[in-house]
Amino acid sequence: MCADGRPAQGGMPRLRLDELLDELQVRIDEVRGTRDRLNGLLEAVMSVGRELDLPQVLRRIVEAAVVLVDAEYGALGVIGDDHKLAEFLPVGITDDLRAQIGDLPSGHGILGELIRHPEPLRLSELSEHPASYGFPAHHPPMHSFLGVPIRVREDVFGNLYLTEKRGGAEFDAEDEAVLSTLAIAAGIAIENARLFEEVRLRERWLEASSDITSSLLSGAPEDEVLAGMVERAKDITSADIGVFYRVGPAGELRGSIALGYAAEAHRGIVLPSTTGTLAEAALARDGLVVVTDVESDPRVTVLQPERWTGFGPAVAVTVGTKERLSGILMLARRHGRGVFATAEVASLPGFANQAALALELGERRRDAEQVVMLEDHDRIARDLHDLAIQRLFATGMTLQSAQRFVDHPEATDRLARAVDDLDATIKIIRSTIFGLRDRDAVGRAPKLRSRTVQAVDAAAEGLGFAPALRMEGLIDTDVPAAVADEVLAVLGEALTNVARHAKATRAEASIVAEGGVVTVTVTDNGVGLPEGGRRGGLRNLTERAERLGGRMEVTSRGADERGTRLQWWVPLASPPP
Repeated sequence: MCADGRPAQGGMPRLRLDELLDELQVRIDEVRGTRDRLNGLLEAVMSVGRELDLPQVLRRIVEAAVVLVDAEYGALGVIGDDHKLAEFLPVGITDDLRAQIGDLPSGHGILGELIRHPEPLRLSELSEHPASYGFPAHHPPMHSFLGVPIRVREDVFGNLYLTEKRGGAEFDAEDEAVLSTLAIAAGIAIENARLFEEVRLRERWLEASSDITSSLLSGAPEDEVLAGMVERAKDITSADIGVFYRVGPAGELRGSIALGYAAEAHRGIVLPSTTGTLAEAALARDGLVVVTDVESDPRVTVLQPERWTGFGPAVAVTVGTKERLSGILMLARRHGRGVFATAEVASLPGFANQAALALELGERRRDAEQVVMLEDHDRIARDLHDLAIQRLFATGMTLQSAQRFVDHPEATDRLARAVDDLDATIKIIRSTIFGLRDRDAVGRAPKLRSRTVQAVDAAAEGLGFAPALRMEGLIDTDVPAAVADEVLAVLGEALTNVARHAKATRAEASIVAEGGVVTVTVTDNGVGLPEGGRRGGLRNLTERAERLGGRMEVTSRGADERGTRLQWWVPLASPPP
């Protein structure tokens, strides 16, 4: 004011200018805040779009949402095929607090409201909404709420949930607009990540199929290849257990291969048919069936409590066709884990069909090798018959004719023995020819020679070394089947006794069929026969010999050599009654 009390000129305009400047500053701050928020939204969209790994994409989405709307808590719920929450990724809650709260939500209350009505939802007070379901024990208090759906193309993939705006404020329309924009970008990023994941899954299935085919065609043992098939399928689908049942010619399930959690419950089981199993459900569904809870599925009734207790989601696929079914592959996850998604099992039927084709090709290859081997046996048999036997026979005839020109008695005797030896050699070669032509014939039991080799090979594991083996005479043709079984039993028990008691480093077994008698001899360089020791096993062998009209002797090898000599012999002809 002036000295005379009048107001100073220009005071009102200056006051109004200050107000305008203050208002301009507020507008500038608003514009700056909007700019910063847009920059934050752009950075969030760029950050989400850079990821291709789906779990990382989901984590980045919910973390960006919490920052953009200044919320204390956030979560992303993934909706499963059953229209419930299959996954729930919270942010702002510590691991310890999450453990105290317990199971993750499945989609009730406000969370379920967004699933049922996929539209943005903004609340100032959660508890006042009619669908409010309350909070479990140890759950932090939450009041303000903002939720928006995430769409992938036309389908709702899941929802973003934000609670407790910092400072006690409410979420506003701008927060909703920002979060809705992020949800659109999230849908695009999720679609890209899912496509990438599907391509990667197909590559893994194709690689697994190729490995199985290569292994079978290269001659790897079939059980080993099938175990690898189960392991690869379990790994690709993140299953907790993988089981493969062979299907027999009468439709029975046997020879199961089981890997993973509680796999022992599935091993060694033989079922007369597929009735009451996941295999039956798969056959009824064109080769593939997915169940949400195998433990309570009404179609699974055979041995269900013992086999599937603790398991929930499961999938079963046929390996082969209904006309030529090789087996059933089953995969399962434990309770609490998500169901098998369509993308996870889309390539499973193709993998199973490739495995079935590989099994058939492997069988054809083995058949071809068998044919080649039998043809080779026939060729060797023909050569022995047409060349060796004929030349030996001719040599014998020559020696017999030469006997008339020899006057010395000793020379005549030697010639006679040589002719007898040639006759015996011809018999042995004929027995070998018969064995070559008869061995591995379909539907026939293996001959005594091959069974003896198998028995000695089996005994090597217990002995810790391979025993020597000698076979003489026409043991494949002259030894009756009943006697052959006794011979193998005696040989096996004798070698087992050596392994248990002799402490030997060498052993020799022989089977000789000549002079109407078959003799089994087993010698070792062990500790010998103990004085007064138990001889229950030897008594059994003696009884076997006496039952067939034979005998057995067990002696020490003498002062010069350590060890024991067991000799067991029986007549080839049946003993008189």
